[in-house]
Amino acid sequence: MIVPTRRAVVLVAAAVPLSLALVALRAELWPLGLAYLLFVLALVALDGARALPPRRLAVSVRPIDSLFIGEAAGLNVSLATDWPSPPAAIEARLDLAAIVDAPPLSRASFWPARAVSFEIPLRPLRRGLAEIEALWLRWRGAFGLVERRYRMAMGVKIHILPSIRGARGAALRFAAIDAMLGVKAQREFGTGTEFDALRDYIPGLDRRSIDWKHSARHNRLVSKEYRTERNHQIIFAFDTGHLMQEPLGGIPKLDHAINAALQLAYVSLKAGDRVGLLAFDAQVDRYVEPQGGTQAFGRLRRQLAEIEYAAVETNFTLGLSDLMGRLNRRSLVILMTEFVDTVTAELMVENVARLAQRHLVLFVTLKDPQIEAMVDRGPHAFRDVAESVAAEEMRRDRLVVLERLRRLGILCFEASHERFGAALLNRYIEIKQRGLI
Repeated sequence: MIVPTRRAVVLVAAAVPLSLALVALRAELWPLGLAYLLFVLALVALDGARALPPRRLAVSVRPIDSLFIGEAAGLNVSLATDWPSPPAAIEARLDLAAIVDAPPLSRASFWPARAVSFEIPLRPLRRGLAEIEALWLRWRGAFGLVERRYRMAMGVKIHILPSIRGARGAALRFAAIDAMLGVKAQREFGTGTEFDALRDYIPGLDRRSIDWKHSARHNRLVSKEYRTERNHQIIFAFDTGHLMQEPLGGIPKLDHAINAALQLAYVSLKAGDRVGLLAFDAQVDRYVEPQGGTQAFGRLRRQLAEIEYAAVETNFTLGLSDLMGRLNRRSLVILMTEFVDTVTAELMVENVARLAQRHLVLFVTLKDPQIEAMVDRGPHAFRDVAESVAAEEMRRDRLVVLERLRRLGILCFEASHERFGAALLNRYIEIKQRGLI
């Protein structure tokens, strides 16, 4: 497709006032205006003929299978041509799904080479399946009078997945701490997983625990004592209601929570814990039974990637009651949720308190930097005062709810989205070190 540029339109349009001016000056000069118009049109035609035709442009795009939420990546585009006069520059734009952010235009320079490679930055904003429908390219002729446009259909589908960038780094930091595992060693007689010591045999113990060789040497029955590691059970409970869809830093709160949970899940599975998850809004979306071992991480990641965004009110009674009915042993329940004020949080507090009677609950929320900024902002206008008062009231309500939860024996945790994963890991280490589970 060839279209005239603004420069060409201005030059052509200038023929009319130029002709009128010449006629006003001397009537017989009107052919000069016509000559000017024909000259401009000839230049436009020449520029169009010399401009790089799309058929002489080779375009290749390096495919991308997946992107990770919150992590920027580049779509590599390579261009090559054998045209004798390639354009000085070429601009590119993508037709893609709204869940991926990309610049309106990316620019690459051809001259003096006849091949160029550049990247179009991509930043996924939500999980899901994103499609790049087409790649648009445009360039100008040497005179800047025409613009050629080329659309290359792509139909590339990209999976947007939760990020695990910080998982391995978090595991290494965790491993450097002396009391990292927080594993409670428990002595068992008869059966176990790791030999610890020998002791006198006590009637009633499993006879298979008897060490016959040492019994013969000591002339009395001696049994083997084993040490087992009783690791913990961790449940990530995700509120997927509409409040968790609010963006922080361009990314929904839910995705910040999922990314942080994946980091902690990787660490806790390495430490020998069993990890599961519950996702709920107006109803229970999914439940994954707690499992241990490194193979459980892949399953958790797949399940978390499939959690959908919901625009409904969260039913805490249904979700947390369902969770209590499923758990058969004391667990660390990490509840990632959001609330607005003390009134709407009342039912949430009641159900969390009921859950905390049987389990250790870590109540997790994200700080909203906009609220903090409005509270601290100086009053420059009446609207600023009103917004500051409203923000202060919202912050006060949050503190009231969090304090009430703490008095009910519930651990509360609030952090900024920038360092959410690291802060959550530190809280997990603290819980382990204190022997709370």
